[in-house]
Amino acid sequence: MGSHRRPAPSFGSDRGAVAAVGLLSVTAAALGAVPAAATPHDDTRAEVDRLYEEAEKATEAYNAADERADDLRRRVRTAQDGIARQQERINTMRESLGPLAGAQYRSGGLDPSLALLLSDDPEDYLERASVLDRITAHQAGELRKLRGALRSLAQDRAEAARTLRALDRSREAVAAHKRTVEGKLAEARRLLNSLPPGERAAYDRATRSGRAHLYGPGAAAPASARAAAAVAAVRSALGRPYVWGASGPGAFDCSGLTQWAYAQAGVSLPRTSQAQRYAGRQVPLSEARPGDLVLYRSDASHVGMYVGNGQVIHAPYPGAPVRHDPVGMMPVSSVTRV
Repeated sequence: MGSHRRPAPSFGSDRGAVAAVGLLSVTAAALGAVPAAATPHDDTRAEVDRLYEEAEKATEAYNAADERADDLRRRVRTAQDGIARQQERINTMRESLGPLAGAQYRSGGLDPSLALLLSDDPEDYLERASVLDRITAHQAGELRKLRGALRSLAQDRAEAARTLRALDRSREAVAAHKRTVEGKLAEARRLLNSLPPGERAAYDRATRSGRAHLYGPGAAAPASARAAAAVAAVRSALGRPYVWGASGPGAFDCSGLTQWAYAQAGVSLPRTSQAQRYAGRQVPLSEARPGDLVLYRSDASHVGMYVGNGQVIHAPYPGAPVRHDPVGMMPVSSVTRV
């Protein structure tokens, strides 16, 4: 997905081009000098480009937030399992201590000897022979273990509570990014639908025009067996729909496609395009080989897989299925060899 209609080739930031695109309601003066040949349809296509680009950036932010939420959910499950095991151990210790441990529940208070042992000053306990006379040395040791286990359990429960709060915040971030993406995509669809059929077809052709002189090598072989397997996988996904936030096998967004393709080769890639940028060694575009990841825009908010002959396979944007496009379809920021 993303904006594919761009000015002269550049490996730097395209923010200037994005900033030059305004809403349809913005006056020509606010946009600066508008070419005499510009038409309302040109403005509409430019606005669709901008919305798709912003939606894609929000999609990658959504993917990152969702990945963090998944990690936090795993941590919560692990913590809860550990807490349950600790609670079982504490229950067993209490049972082994018999009436002494049970006394802490009687009359809403603690048995004097147990209260003394569990106090903030355990050394005080050792000074009181009258209490030591009531329990054996073994029981004293077991009570100390119980006290330590209770403290550890309290700490783990506090950590689990902190993780749950972080998970709640992460879920809120995911929901916010989702609303952002949906809003921008809905507006882009509305604008596209406002174009006559011929203009919509022209828009699709324009997004695939690219820059031929930025092509990489034509017939280079994949750099490794895993790259070859990833290329085979990404080719098998041709024609499948773009769905933002999807990572296969039936639908994909841009980073979901490359992550899935490499997973078929036994390689685990990060979920977002920004993280995938650093998932291997960066090479010049002129040395790109099939299986290399091509990152677009200065913020690496779009990614495709180079498949040779100056082409990438990528998931472009909603309504455009996984397909081939020229590698220079928009500004290339880096090429990563996994």
